[in-house]
Amino acid sequence: MKIAEIIRTFQFRHACKEFDETRKISEENFACILEAGRLSPSSFGFEPWHFVVVQDTKLREELVPVFWGGTRQFPTASHLVLTLARKGWFMRYDRPYLEHIMRDVEQLPPDVLEQRKVFVKHFQEHDFELLGSERAMTDWSIHQTYIALANMMTVAAMLGIDSCPMEGFYRREIDRELAEKINMDPQKYTLAYAVAFGYRKKEPRPKTRQQLSDIVTWISSADDAHNNNDLS
Repeated sequence: MKIAEIIRTFQFRHACKEFDETRKISEENFACILEAGRLSPSSFGFEPWHFVVVQDTKLREELVPVFWGGTRQFPTASHLVLTLARKGWFMRYDRPYLEHIMRDVEQLPPDVLEQRKVFVKHFQEHDFELLGSERAMTDWSIHQTYIALANMMTVAAMLGIDSCPMEGFYRREIDRELAEKINMDPQKYTLAYAVAFGYRKKEPRPKTRQQLSDIVTWISSADDAHNNNDLS
């Protein structure tokens, strides 16, 4: 892919607020979008996400009262994904889920697996100070799920498919609804975000962003011509 095509992909992508209900994403294309999420990187490769694809229109309608940011997107999207973040029940260094990832998915030899456990314990306990707070552990997981979100939206844009990432929800209420309606265990998961996919109903306004020079600081040698921004 040429540089111009890459930039056009990012110019095309926007937060689509309402989709064309008559157009549906093909099974092949949506499988590609999900595969981009699956192949996304995560800290230590622990994959702290679970993707729930909600195609039940009744369930979408029932979730809107606690997901105020999806009023137009939920009913009109071709596909709707709720990304759940794995909480400390999964993500602590001593949990079976992490051992499963290291042993069965990454296929680490037993001695390497034990060394990795020690390293992850130190990371969680001292480097990031996660073990003293369930909220800290949950936030660590949630932050990583956004890598998958970005990849899925970018791949969708490459395929000419629109998307909209959404955080507009009441966390306690949405987790309670998901516990009731899809049997999600709120001790183990929480909603990170929803993302809708489909085809735009109308063209968006031109994209606006700050200039690159306003958001990038180069730490350069004295004779380098790059302009460094003041970060004070």
